[in-house]
Amino acid sequence: MTLGIEVTGLRVDYGDFNALHDLSFELSGGKIHGLLGRNGSGKSTLLSVIAAFRKASGGQVRVGGQDPFENPEIVRQICFIRESGDTEGHSVKSALRFAADFRPEWDSDYASALLDRFEIPLKKSVGELSRGKKSALGVTLGLASRAPLTIFDESYLGMDAPSRYAFYEEVLNDYLEHPRTVILSTHLIEEVGSLFEEVVIIDRGSLILQEESDNLRERGATVTGPAEVVDRFTESLDVLNEQRLGGTKAVTVYGTLTSAQREQAAADRLELGPVGIQDLFVHLTGTTSKAEQGGGKR
Repeated sequence: MTLGIEVTGLRVDYGDFNALHDLSFELSGGKIHGLLGRNGSGKSTLLSVIAAFRKASGGQVRVGGQDPFENPEIVRQICFIRESGDTEGHSVKSALRFAADFRPEWDSDYASALLDRFEIPLKKSVGELSRGKKSALGVTLGLASRAPLTIFDESYLGMDAPSRYAFYEEVLNDYLEHPRTVILSTHLIEEVGSLFEEVVIIDRGSLILQEESDNLRERGATVTGPAEVVDRFTESLDVLNEQRLGGTKAVTVYGTLTSAQREQAAADRLELGPVGIQDLFVHLTGTTSKAEQGGGKR
């Protein structure tokens, strides 16, 4: 079972501060979605509303066609793992026991395998765990929940690099075996970006972009070759960054290249390559205005 998400005109206010305003998009079920945004962009607020942790100030959120807020039927199908883990004050055993009681799709055998893989001591209290082990416990609870909608909100930041890559591997493998809707909110775009089937970018409470990952990568290109030839080819393009080594230069540009431009690059013996999602994210959430960026849902 998978759950789709519909967000329509969503607004969330904290007193006089408007964290989210007129946010609208849809996420189809059965995909791994990446939610990206700078600090303070409203990512955690958005996920809290979707997971029924917070009530919207205006607009609507529908999960599986229903309002999730104070809806036990839907809430039991959503697993929201935040960076804090929400397990302080519990023992590792009691955190697992609570998950087993609350999550209809809970897989105890998979949870045990994850505890072994992440080397989480079963007999300790959560408060005795290091930050990395607390994060590992959180992702274990999320993965083993097998919830139709599973959300990880920066929940793996405390883990070291080998543990994070083990987590990414588990996400992909378990998703393939047990399809569900997954949302990953992250700052580690280069590490986890290959998992995303679709990317949503928000900035200052508004939607900047929603795009299939493969289509997003086609919005830019890296152009590599002799420096003078590269400079001539890119002089009229939107340059994101450039690198030079001796007489060779690599320039990253934003915008889909036309057939004529690609033919010219081939004629000039320039190499064209894809652009990473992180480079595009930095460009789209930079200091330029949304009008200059061509902002909005695309």
